[in-house]
Amino acid sequence: MSSKEVVLTQNGLRKLEEELAFLKSVRRREVASRIKTAITFGDLTDNSEYEDAKNEQAFIEGRIITLEKMLRNARLIDHDDINKEVVDFGSTVLLQEQESGEELEFTIVGSAESDPLNNMISNESPVGRAIFGSPVGTVVEVKTPAGIMKYKIMEIK
Repeated sequence: MSSKEVVLTQNGLRKLEEELAFLKSVRRREVASRIKTAITFGDLTDNSEYEDAKNEQAFIEGRIITLEKMLRNARLIDHDDINKEVVDFGSTVLLQEQESGEELEFTIVGSAESDPLNNMISNESPVGRAIFGSPVGTVVEVKTPAGIMKYKIMEIK
């Protein structure tokens, strides 16, 4: 079974590696300590502290597995290889909403690194999918809950 490629910037790769190291070195120990303490409370069948710690342990171990898989399947975006002619991974794109004239700037990243609050959108998001591979001057339509929005690609950096 092949795994999905995870496209990352250098910064995104660093963040995932840091999170993995933190989970393995710090969080595992903290949860193990909580489990050990909870066991001293006695009967495990009605021990909510023990149950909570075991659930947290399962979550952390699941996240570690997910991060390791993502890092194994990572493809790093080389900024020297970013195509400035069309929207691609790593492109910073200036869009103009056609009805209001409002300008928006986004960087296109893989889904693992998506952070819309910091203007980093996934190539799999509605806007990312619509503009990916398009040159400057293209007008794209994006289906949103508010209806169809039209955006013009003003600049690719």
